[in-house]
Amino acid sequence: MTTENLLRVLSAIAAVVLGSGGIVVLFFVANWLVDRLPRNVRPRLLPLVYLAPAVLLLFIYLVVPSLRTFYLSFFDARSRNFVGLANYIFAFTDRGMLIAFRNNILWLVLVTGISVGLGLIIAVLVDRVKYEPLAKALIFLPMAISFVGASVIWRFIYAYNPPDVAQIGLLNAIVVSLGFEPVGWLVNRTVNNLALITIMIWLQTGFAMVLLSAAVKGIPKDVIEAARIDGANELQIFRRITVPMISSTIVVVATTIIVAVLKVFDIVFVMTGGLLDTDVIASRMIREMFNFRHFGRGSAIAVILLLAVVPVMLTNIKRFRQQEATR
Repeated sequence: MTTENLLRVLSAIAAVVLGSGGIVVLFFVANWLVDRLPRNVRPRLLPLVYLAPAVLLLFIYLVVPSLRTFYLSFFDARSRNFVGLANYIFAFTDRGMLIAFRNNILWLVLVTGISVGLGLIIAVLVDRVKYEPLAKALIFLPMAISFVGASVIWRFIYAYNPPDVAQIGLLNAIVVSLGFEPVGWLVNRTVNNLALITIMIWLQTGFAMVLLSAAVKGIPKDVIEAARIDGANELQIFRRITVPMISSTIVVVATTIIVAVLKVFDIVFVMTGGLLDTDVIASRMIREMFNFRHFGRGSAIAVILLLAVVPVMLTNIKRFRQQEATR
């Protein structure tokens, strides 16, 4: 191992030790200070002392940058001249941005709908087979792969060569073997967005299946048996018992996937770079900010993205509070 690599490894170890040790020391000192206070104020003060570091870090790393981004969204490319709502008008009128909004809606509908739907169907089906753990592990496996890694894998699947050249892409090899012309899955505007969306569905279906499977297993078996005794078939049990009884989990899974879809840019960035009408809001924000160096427009798009996520998060919080209230 070279000296440079050794220093990096030591730096990483020191960062982990100091970071973890620092937290332990921080809470130890805080607890010691609270113990020095009068008994009547300790119960009220102790939770605040433990929460204060996390709240402070959230304020520094989340609230302050958000306010700063909102402020910059009213300035020009170099953040020098106030331009009012010009960046927001651009975001809602520019053709490229409108295509990004359209694509995001397409991603939200297809990825959320198909991932949750497939996850639910698989969760119900694998619950009845002997090799359930193996089947679940195989379906959940893509979740262990990063978006960039998954994109690299799917680039080989979508690879395209001209008709007179041997196809190295799995999908085009199948298409050609069936007697059809190879398809440029990533350059054909008719199918390139669907090709990218398929990758996200592949990644998220396992996540949905695992959570929904746990919810399905939580349904009391006597309820299912009572329905069967009353003459209900499996489809009726699925529609009238399974889905209603796990509806809260379905909502949580759907909202989690919606947030993931709104933030997605890795897949688009790796596969097409946002070209050929495949841009989404997050990838467009990155391009405006770091490729075009227009900080005003990039900040405005970031604010729009943040506002799009907020209702989803509020819905999740409201749902969570309702569940806590009924316990």
